[in-house]
Amino acid sequence: MTNRVLICEPSEIISLGLTEIIQSHPKFDVVARMDTPEHLNEKIISSDANILVINPLLLGHPDRGGISQLQKEHPQLTIIALVTLLTDASWLKGYHGVFEINDSRLTITDKLNEIVQNHGKQEKGNEDVELSKREIDVLVAVAKGMMNKEIAEQMHLSIHTVITHRKNIARKTGIKSVAGLTVYAMIKGLMER
Repeated sequence: MTNRVLICEPSEIISLGLTEIIQSHPKFDVVARMDTPEHLNEKIISSDANILVINPLLLGHPDRGGISQLQKEHPQLTIIALVTLLTDASWLKGYHGVFEINDSRLTITDKLNEIVQNHGKQEKGNEDVELSKREIDVLVAVAKGMMNKEIAEQMHLSIHTVITHRKNIARKTGIKSVAGLTVYAMIKGLMER
């Protein structure tokens, strides 16, 4: 099955270069390119894209809800941040993966394969996953961007216990990235706690 990629990047040079790299891989086809996020939802639907590569600056800070709104409207869509400038890590919350301007052709195609595989596993879900109450608490804290030390202090646990909970969460859900765990927590409705 060929993955259908939509690229949203204002720089034509970057957009064309990324298109050429992605098109060189037989599993991926760039179906559309946009230079602004205007009419992005319509383009995702009309192009039947299952992967969106977008400059995160076009959606604004995640606290404004651009990325989370996209995920709600298109839950099957794999969304990859295309970082072209020095960007605060908090801007990358919610993305399934990140391409950086200095990534090589091989790095981009490897990342693309890995991101799509991991997102596919998450989407299939593991409906019988049983997290303990404490694991859910740790998962929510991770999804909110807290570091291990902060979680340990807030929950009155040792850092080693927090790390153990995180390992158990990753093992049970099959999700290792913070972005993936955040999406998982959102999908399961755990963020409202």
